[in-house]
Amino acid sequence: MNITGTIIIFIKLLLLNSVVWANENNNQQTNVDPTEKTYHDNKEKGLAIIMELDRRDTGWIDNQAELKMLLKNRHGDKHARNLKMKMLEVPGDGDKSLSIFNSPKDIKGTAFLSFTHALDPDEQWLYLPALKRVKRISSRNKSGPFLGSEFAYEDLSSFEVKKYKYNYLHDEVLDRNDCFVIESFPQYQHSGYTRILNWIDKQRYIVLKMVYYDRKNSLLKTQTFHGYNQYLKKFWRPNGMHMVNHNNGKSTQLLWGNYQFRQGLTKRDFDRNSLKRAR
Repeated sequence: MNITGTIIIFIKLLLLNSVVWANENNNQQTNVDPTEKTYHDNKEKGLAIIMELDRRDTGWIDNQAELKMLLKNRHGDKHARNLKMKMLEVPGDGDKSLSIFNSPKDIKGTAFLSFTHALDPDEQWLYLPALKRVKRISSRNKSGPFLGSEFAYEDLSSFEVKKYKYNYLHDEVLDRNDCFVIESFPQYQHSGYTRILNWIDKQRYIVLKMVYYDRKNSLLKTQTFHGYNQYLKKFWRPNGMHMVNHNNGKSTQLLWGNYQFRQGLTKRDFDRNSLKRAR
């Protein structure tokens, strides 16, 4: 065999080894199983599960979706609101989001801007078109209801691992889904919750249910997630979220649709000036 043939075979072997290494490395990254490791305690295990959930939902860059918000009082009366939401992933910090209401007429043009942070107070602003002014939401008011819904302002912040401490409780089957049950404790000031129970699907690492306990550690609300679909072969998003308030008998349902990812959104789309120009 001449030198040229030897070089070609050598290059082919290098390429083959590179492909094998890449496939093995990819499998290691996508098949991480926190249950295979031995942990010092349930706090360490709970944190490991949450970090894997967060890792699997990293890299979506930006997205936008259309929502219908259905408010239901204790008598069964319903009111509908339509809005559009945009989100921007911010590496090393919390995500940014902008919600714009399109109907009904009395709140059309209302916009809500949120900058989530890990332990620093989140920054949130509300634009009220009737008053033509931007109102900053105080960190002390984050536990208050968002525009009459059963979602609090703090519920609308993006999830950040460092905002909570965690404790693995047990495994449980929920609607035929094997789940981890993880207890989370807010570490930021002025939260309306002492703790939250999270049911996390073991296979997909998505949240299926959350139960909230108030500052007196009494049952306050339950949120369930339905109709998950996968986008970009990686990111799971629900079609429905249902929040029930056990104290007042009211509920709020969010129906999601028309998810779009990687639309080229930038930080400029989420500055305070974007509130007034939002459509």
